[in-house]
Amino acid sequence: QVQLVESGGELVQAGGSLRLSCAASGRTFSDYVMGWFRQAPGKEREFVAAISRIGGTWYADSVKGRFTISRDNTKMTVYLQMNSLKPEDTGVYYCAASMAISEYTSINKYDYWGQGTQVTVSS
Repeated sequence: QVQLVESGGELVQAGGSLRLSCAASGRTFSDYVMGWFRQAPGKEREFVAAISRIGGTWYADSVKGRFTISRDNTKMTVYLQMNSLKPEDTGVYYCAASMAISEYTSINKYDYWGQGTQVTVSS
């Protein structure tokens, strides 16, 4: 098993930047594909970004060019750098870990989840 703890969410103005962190503990971090998802009030949880075991990345169309996912296996941490934030980026951001070998954008492929961190972007 792996335990995940997110941090870094806060209130920020539109156009600003935030960096979210997700610290993992438990099993070997490098065994997992890591993903970020978000959930806005009244909406379903949606895919944001994922990073493979060897550093390949995937992004939702809505965040391409603005968000960057990265990982540091020595620190067992995954990051989400968010630039040019928009009010529609508001939501609870969740970190997740997957043992899948494909379909990294699918929420159903993720086995472990953090508690989430709130990001609020004001207009």
